Amino acid sequence: MYFEAELQGRKYNVDVTEHRHAWKVSLQGEGKDWVHYEIPKKDYKQAEEYISFLHNGQSYLIDVIGKDTEYTVFTRNSFRSINIFNDEMLLHQSLKKGGGFGADLELKSGMPGKIIQIFAKEGDVVKAQKPLLIMEAMKMENEMRASRDVRIKEICVKQGDSVESGAVLIRFEEASE
Repeated sequence: MYFEAELQGRKYNVDVTEHRHAWKVSLQGEGKDWVHYEIPKKDYKQAEEYISFLHNGQSYLIDVIGKDTEYTVFTRNSFRSINIFNDEMLLHQSLKKGGGFGADLELKSGMPGKIIQIFAKEGDVVKAQKPLLIMEAMKMENEMRASRDVRIKEICVKQGDSVESGAVLIRFEEASE
């Protein structure tokens, strides 16, 4: 299982794979090399809502409480707040980040995908919360909407285009009343 985590402003890639006799846990801090750990199943126990395991001769007790992307983890006598993003949550966060308008004048792809449908054309005024386009990413169709009133200046893609992360999809300007 692959996911991303954020702890105290630092981002990590995490990959956990279950094998017959052990769990393989790989961690990669932002801009760093992967570090690999192996936790033998004989040293791992799960009880109610917490897990316990031995690693390098030390005992760890971990309790996790949370939902969606926000979790509180209790381990080693302290609480830590961690944001965890699985594939689906990464998609939604990436689309929100890439598709956020704010002061930007472009709608960008938050991740690689395929343009399924475009609802606007150049010169159109699109009201807040109205759909701009549908992009398929990770086998899910995602409708990207205007977060405020905008005028479409340029549509940089066409239906059926495959786009990379960060690609400009639509350029726009403030809608004048």
